[in-house]
Amino acid sequence: MAYVFPTPIDPLAAYGPLIAARTADADDEKPGYERLVAEPMTPTIGAEVGGVRLSGDLDGATMDELRRALLEFKVLVFRDQDIGRDEQRAFASRWGELERHPFFVYTQPGQTDVDVVTLAKDAAAPGMENNWHHDITWHATPSFGAVLRAVEVPPVGGDTLWADMYAAYDLLPEDLRERVDPLYAEHDWIDSFGRAMPPEAVEALRPTFPAVRHPVVRVHPETGRRALFVNMLFTTRILDVPDEESAELLRMLYRHVQRPEFQCRLRWRPGTVAFWDNRSCQHYASSDYHPARRVMDRISIAGDRPVGVAG
Repeated sequence: MAYVFPTPIDPLAAYGPLIAARTADADDEKPGYERLVAEPMTPTIGAEVGGVRLSGDLDGATMDELRRALLEFKVLVFRDQDIGRDEQRAFASRWGELERHPFFVYTQPGQTDVDVVTLAKDAAAPGMENNWHHDITWHATPSFGAVLRAVEVPPVGGDTLWADMYAAYDLLPEDLRERVDPLYAEHDWIDSFGRAMPPEAVEALRPTFPAVRHPVVRVHPETGRRALFVNMLFTTRILDVPDEESAELLRMLYRHVQRPEFQCRLRWRPGTVAFWDNRSCQHYASSDYHPARRVMDRISIAGDRPVGVAG
């Protein structure tokens, strides 16, 4: 039986307060931070973190607080960090195995170091990451997170935005949450990275990276919270529903996650580093600075297989 969409079918037609919890235990008293200062960027997502030098030897207690802050705020921003690739790599490696991206050697000119991806955009190579997405959901085990360091920034523009997928899920209409909870979707790279690659490279990589199946609603492995886990860059369709319903559900979810109430926005400065939890938020790189130059070094951390509501 086809799903009967609620009225109004477009969540953007609803107006008024959109209040979500930053954490699952929002009503409980949580301990503060002793090793760092976390200044929230918005009510649910993003914090500027002070008192931490990423170039230093971070002790276990500081790392524990950083993990708690990451789970609470989803995006951590560190200003005025005088670090290079080696220190960036050392910090990222504290969180897990570093991820080697198989496609950037084909899509980024001159890219050879595939665990530190240099995203260099200028008049000859305009920014193309201005689409909401989780990183590498076309992989069976999408990224845990990423550490992004500003190397060169334009005079204005080139901001990065993140959207809180816990808040997006929590503020769906109840009947829509119940509808998407058990569903799975297909994720693929052919229509994104594949378009920028030579045909022989696509053919060679396709057997290693087939389309994959992930839950529409992911249960976070550390917090236990439910988060929307579809994105317009890599999700191709919702499985086991009619094509029309798949298209309408995805259209509705994509528009819903674009609401500013779920987002934070970072204006970069040289020496700024951002670290985010790819499991609980999407991101978007604003491409409004062409032909100015914007250079970022990104290191991704390997993740695990997403688990849905039913396990």
